[in-house]
Amino acid sequence: MLLRRLSFALLLPVMGLLATTAIAALPGGGHVKASLVAADASVQPGKPVQVAIRFLHDPRWHTYWVQPGTGLPTDIKWTLPAGWKAGDIQWPAPHVLKDKAGNIVGNGYEAEQLLPITLTPPADARPGDKAELKAALEWLECEEVCVPGSANVALTLAVRAGPPQPDPAWGEKIRATVAGLPRETPEWKITAARDAKTVVLKVTPTGNGAPTPRDLHFFSEDNLVSYDVAQTATPDGRGGFSMTLKVAPDAPDAAKLLGVLTSENGWLPGGKLRGLRVEVPFEKLAAGSAAATNAKPETQNPKPPARGGLAGTLLLALVGGLILNLMPCVFPVLGLKILGFVNQAGHQRARVVAHGLVFTLGVLVSFWALAAVLALLRASGDQLGWGFQLQSPAFVYALAVLLLVFGLNMSGVFEFGLSATAVGSDLQTKSGYAGSFFTGVLATVVATPCSAPFLAPALGAALAVSTTASFAIFTAIAFGLSTPYLLLSIFPQLIRALPRPGAWMETFKQFMAFPLYATVGYLMWVLAGQMAEDAFLSALFSLVLVAMAVWMYGRWHAPGAPVGRARFGIISLVLVGALGLWIGWPRTVNAAGDTARGAPKIVWEPWSPEAVARLREQGRIVYVDFTARWCATCQTNKKLVFSSDEVLKYFADHKIAALRADWTNQDPRITAELAAYNRSAVPFNLIWAPGKNEPIILPELLTPGIVLEALKRTEPSATGEIKESS
Repeated sequence: MLLRRLSFALLLPVMGLLATTAIAALPGGGHVKASLVAADASVQPGKPVQVAIRFLHDPRWHTYWVQPGTGLPTDIKWTLPAGWKAGDIQWPAPHVLKDKAGNIVGNGYEAEQLLPITLTPPADARPGDKAELKAALEWLECEEVCVPGSANVALTLAVRAGPPQPDPAWGEKIRATVAGLPRETPEWKITAARDAKTVVLKVTPTGNGAPTPRDLHFFSEDNLVSYDVAQTATPDGRGGFSMTLKVAPDAPDAAKLLGVLTSENGWLPGGKLRGLRVEVPFEKLAAGSAAATNAKPETQNPKPPARGGLAGTLLLALVGGLILNLMPCVFPVLGLKILGFVNQAGHQRARVVAHGLVFTLGVLVSFWALAAVLALLRASGDQLGWGFQLQSPAFVYALAVLLLVFGLNMSGVFEFGLSATAVGSDLQTKSGYAGSFFTGVLATVVATPCSAPFLAPALGAALAVSTTASFAIFTAIAFGLSTPYLLLSIFPQLIRALPRPGAWMETFKQFMAFPLYATVGYLMWVLAGQMAEDAFLSALFSLVLVAMAVWMYGRWHAPGAPVGRARFGIISLVLVGALGLWIGWPRTVNAAGDTARGAPKIVWEPWSPEAVARLREQGRIVYVDFTARWCATCQTNKKLVFSSDEVLKYFADHKIAALRADWTNQDPRITAELAAYNRSAVPFNLIWAPGKNEPIILPELLTPGIVLEALKRTEPSATGEIKESS
């Protein structure tokens, strides 16, 4: 297991986010047409009007649902006349999206699709006026490739005093779409139970006359259920069905099941209501229940292949291999090695060509060995695929660290690969075809530290396609790297045309570090959406320590450094680097909502005066944290207090409600609330005790002991301000 993970980790550094950049650069767009249509030809003042975004997809192209699985949902930004209000998209029941190989790639829509939205004009809208409704749309449209789509759509409606007339083209279609939106219905009862890995969903008819559901599929609204796993429904013999669903690896802590359960022949007579709204609290899944003991493990579909045609990926691989020859660790040996071929062959052209072919074979064998490692990893059960690992905070963080290290290396902060280069120089002195073959092997090894900025698109695809296609991609990379050697062995006179190695190569290498830094920035943006604020701050600081570790290594382990100095550089790299990784590594959370070490976590809700009033009416203890990202003391308090197992356990045992007032951006309500307590800055923490009219005010600097002492004072006789103990 450890060896497999280490092998996997060694392959990942060359997969930077340039894969995403390459995909975004592919030609495309225009495969989905968008327009704005309305159910009525006019509007009444103050009366809502139903409009819809109409998508018309080219064959085999699709867009995405609100919870896409992979991809992005459609986003709308409205520009409306004064006083008009727009509701959210009312999402119709989605479909399972599959690629040509039958792999599930997301949840969304194809062909023609209407996305309804309710708009409300102001009550003082004047009859006779015309309202111009504008919207800027952004979406992701996909087939075998994904390209961003956008459109500015507009619609003009007349304001009239009388009842509006239905639009002859779209009125009936939009009303039918709204009538068919997912909803609960008394004809069916839904229950759900779960454990850490499984959700059991049961649907039961409440009377006679309901149709027999067909081709059931559950679409999770909160990513609790894995979207890319095939689902089966088992009849219960009483007209109902039971479905055993797999909990996603990065599933949120959820107290209820949210989503849409679809039946292709509808849930009501006449094929009506394709999507059944599901919002039910979880029951505990009994260990000995039939569902838990008899349910067959579901087979996960293979991850979808990397998007983009194989021909385009092979071209990227070939070009990436060619560019490797320009790197300082490869280019200097190019001309010298060909001259070595010529000298070894005694200027006999046939033998020179033979040496070039043997060298090429050495490069090919090396890359085939790398492809074989991937095949073995897959055979052992690892599901490899670009994009899906980005759902794992640990993967995102590890990739960001590795690409940062590669970028610092290319910027000249430190050097590695020097030993391999030295070995390559030794092998150049060997004679015969064996020397040419192993020089090809060493060329691959020497090129590896330089590969990150150039081969990411091809290697990212190789980790996601079939084994055969993966071998083809690695073969293209090998041919790209070896082609100059092969050509120069056939036409050795071309050596004179090669540019001389010089400072331009180091400049080129350092310039190519910046795409890696941009990639690190993007990965950290992704990580920001996957981690709590304090944990993300730790991850950012950890990158500083990692950079410091490799700087110390480069500073004291430079070529020719004395043994003691070099040893200090290695020790600094290990200790400071390990400290950085320990600080920043994402702590995993299991399906039950507990951290890896076993302490329960706190679920923070947004603060508002209404939320405080509601929770106090329920008789609960309410903890309020007024904070901001730019407040260093706030972040220190969070790190000290809410990493304490004792504090976390106390919150869980006493069911304390936790509210967070985020003042990172200006918020007049938070400002007013702080002013009510004669405060103008954060941190500021309050505890509302049941039955008390005044909160307990905590000091600015907190410790677990201070917070626990205050919480224990939430007795009827306890009021007032907590003073920090000495």
